[in-house]
Amino acid sequence: MDDNNCIMIHNGIPYKCSISLALSVIGGKWKPLILWHLKDKVLRFGELKRSLDNITQKILTQQLRELESDGLINRHIYTQIPPKVEYSLTEKGNTVVPILEIISKWGAGYCSSLSVNNSKKL
Repeated sequence: MDDNNCIMIHNGIPYKCSISLALSVIGGKWKPLILWHLKDKVLRFGELKRSLDNITQKILTQQLRELESDGLINRHIYTQIPPKVEYSLTEKGNTVVPILEIISKWGAGYCSSLSVNNSKKL
């Protein structure tokens, strides 16, 4: 697809390039990690929060709402006390998993290519 002749609008914002649009939907510090943690399982809010180092409740809530609004995750609310909410990937969300797997492999290769002084494996 030739992005030079196409303007896409998402959430009222025009994008001239499909990669800009894609990064606005799945990019950022937290969205790829949230999607990665949901790739194989259904998680509750607290489980997601614990799996993401240093994310605040406010930011996690905001990111989950955006991912749900973009159709990448499901939010299932159980009517019980205390309330129970579970998150999972939608069919559309599952289409992002192969991209995240490639990024993960690239990151591992990049890390191993760095000198020991620049990077430490944990």
